Amino acid sequence: MAYRRTARTVDIWPGFVDALATLILVIVFMLMVFTLFQFYLKDVISGRDQALAQLSAQLGDLANQLAVEKRTTADLRQQVTSLTDELQVSLSTRDRLEQELAAANARGDKVSADLEDAYKTIEADKEKIDAQLGQLDALRKNIETLTALRAELEKKLQEEGGALASERELSKDAQARADLLTRQIATLQEQLAALNEALNASESKSKADQVQISDLGKRLNSALAGRVEELSRFRSEFFGRLRQVLGNRQDVRVVGDRFVFQSEVLFPSGSAELQPEGKAQLDQLADALGEIAKRMPADLPWVLQIDGHTDKRPISTPQFPSNWELSTARAISVVKYLASRGIPADRLAAAGFGEFQPIDSRDDEIGYRRNRRIEIKVTNR
Repeated sequence: MAYRRTARTVDIWPGFVDALATLILVIVFMLMVFTLFQFYLKDVISGRDQALAQLSAQLGDLANQLAVEKRTTADLRQQVTSLTDELQVSLSTRDRLEQELAAANARGDKVSADLEDAYKTIEADKEKIDAQLGQLDALRKNIETLTALRAELEKKLQEEGGALASERELSKDAQARADLLTRQIATLQEQLAALNEALNASESKSKADQVQISDLGKRLNSALAGRVEELSRFRSEFFGRLRQVLGNRQDVRVVGDRFVFQSEVLFPSGSAELQPEGKAQLDQLADALGEIAKRMPADLPWVLQIDGHTDKRPISTPQFPSNWELSTARAISVVKYLASRGIPADRLAAAGFGEFQPIDSRDDEIGYRRNRRIEIKVTNR
């Protein structure tokens, strides 16, 4: 009985130990795998961090290069704008000088015409003097001939003084002829004196005419220089006053000898009707011009010229078939408004140039906006 009990007892400890050992091995293997995975994951993450750092550095370099390029582009645009303004100033100066040259040429033509007339008068006087000198030479020859005849007759009278009585009648006739010749000589001498006096008067008049012509040229040049200086002083004062009134506005510029208003300041798009902001700007302009014009001489031939310009994009409406009509209508609107503000109508002029005198050749909105403008300048008639 005791033997059976012994036989039936099962020893489970070795199997438990084996299972436990196997479990420990599995756990150790998993820990090793986990450790290896952690090392691998750490390497991968470290590589990605390095790659991310490199990308961040590259991105920073690109950002710096982009900022440099932006600054360079801004500088280039500023230089282009400056060069464009300088070119416009040069063109405006050239236009002003051409106008002044044309006016000076016209004045020079008038002076030349006056001088030519004076020279013609002098030539006519010279011809008269030459004719009178010819007459004087002829009279001198006649006088010499008559004097010779008188001397010959007197000599014959002296030789025939003791001749016969029958020859006394001949001597009387000869004496009568000598007396007649004497009277003719006296008359010719009087004519010669009159001609000499006329010749002296003609020479004096010729000299006086030359002095008068020279004095006329000097006075004319002095008057013209004075008018040009007066107009230049008026233009400088006018521009200086407008700069004070308008201030440093981006949409109103001074280019050379003219003020340039962007069309958007004065007119809505595609319209020639002044908007309230534009009227306010023109009010300042009219007030400044009115104050300066009161101090100007009435005979100074100044004119305020209004020029309308558009961009190159065409317009075709019943009211404005082309840009010419639009630019001209805008210039006329400004002229009419300034006249309504008290500027004399005979001191105003309007002109429309359409798109044919651009100041910016770019085909973008900036170029279009710069070309849509109203130019105001002071010039002479």
